[in-house]
Amino acid sequence: MPIKQRFALWTLRLIGWRAYDLAQRPLKAVVVGYPHTSNWDFPIGILAMWALGLKARWAGKDTLFRGPMGWVMRGLGGIPVNRREPTGLVARLALEFAAAEELSLVITPEGTRSLTAGWKSGFYRVAMGAGAPILLGAIDYAKCEIGLMARLDPSGDEASDMAQIRNLYEGKAGLHPHLAAPIRLLK
Repeated sequence: MPIKQRFALWTLRLIGWRAYDLAQRPLKAVVVGYPHTSNWDFPIGILAMWALGLKARWAGKDTLFRGPMGWVMRGLGGIPVNRREPTGLVARLALEFAAAEELSLVITPEGTRSLTAGWKSGFYRVAMGAGAPILLGAIDYAKCEIGLMARLDPSGDEASDMAQIRNLYEGKAGLHPHLAAPIRLLK
């Protein structure tokens, strides 16, 4: 086991957390991170990715990549996202999936730690465009658990797929549960 993985497992245990994984992970997947209600989700999420040996990239708001922290965020696998205007990111990410032999992309579909009316659809559109499965990652502060809990192969029937996702996330609690967005796609 690589030293980074051992370090992450040890650190998670030290702070009282447990990481869990799927029995088998696909080589390519869009990974949903939910609920995203706190700044603490990021360091715990990075530790969980390392602990699971998940070589993932993640999407984050472009302001995180400014200044001296930009190189750190990119080094941790970050991809800056301009949320203020359309940039063709979904199509670009679908092309990256097509070109890669192995790619896991973590997206928090709420798009922010603040309460929103629902989820942005980018994670779903990237998965559909790339023909990639969606892995449902959860952070549960009530149980101090984080990991990958299920695989969903998107059918194109958004309502049905979102109903399955909603059921799978039942009972998962962010650090600030009142800030978790309802699990429905925004139009």
